[in-house]
Amino acid sequence: MKRIALGLQYVGTGWNGYQKQPARDTVQDQLEIALEKFACAPIHTTCAGRTDAGVHAVEQVVHFGTELSRADQSWVRGVNTFLPDSITVRWAREVDADFHARFSARSRTYHYVLYNNPNPSALLAGRAGWVFRPLDVERMRAAAAHLIGTHDFTSFRASGCQAKSPVKDMHELSIERRGDIIVFTVRASAFLHHMVRNLVGALIYVGTGRNEPDWMAEVLASCDRDAAAPTFMPDGLYLAKIEYDPKWGLPQEAVSPLPWL
Repeated sequence: MKRIALGLQYVGTGWNGYQKQPARDTVQDQLEIALEKFACAPIHTTCAGRTDAGVHAVEQVVHFGTELSRADQSWVRGVNTFLPDSITVRWAREVDADFHARFSARSRTYHYVLYNNPNPSALLAGRAGWVFRPLDVERMRAAAAHLIGTHDFTSFRASGCQAKSPVKDMHELSIERRGDIIVFTVRASAFLHHMVRNLVGALIYVGTGRNEPDWMAEVLASCDRDAAAPTFMPDGLYLAKIEYDPKWGLPQEAVSPLPWL
């Protein structure tokens, strides 16, 4: 039995998240349907991190077991033949049996793309969040500084989150403005359910002047979900990169995180 890792890219608009559902309307469902057609046998995949409905991936990583022997590029082209245009396999690599897409990951990076303009953009519908009030990036950066390090992120955790511990190590939370586009880059050891969207919602409260930057420290310390802002829309959220030890030899792509911007 061989173990194959795939780099997967998808637009989450129109899909009911990553994880399989009875209606078979998820990214995982579509991937496993395509794999079965290519391999002529059922294949179960394990991903690095589940994404919700409407959330995108610049690079999701999955692994699976198979007895089929194919060249790496054959997996890419063959599986893509059976996938819809919004889901694409970008690379494939045979890995050692002890590689695990989720548990071998060192960190995960998300981008949140926000359109900050008085009027919505039809071209960014489903691809970016939208805030019509002016946002002060410097205020948001000051608030974000309180989140760096190892903390209990209960205040930014969805009620149905199944993670064993709310304590995560936040490596980076940077905010960059490019005209009317604001990009939040968040890198951590792992994430709680809705954590990034909840963080972005709280940072927007600070950016609009509704709360002061130090309010973020108070919310974090409270360990109370009700103390934070509502969960922000999923449209602008992108799973950007899963970091692994170089020993696995994964051909992860060194591309612009959001090449369409």
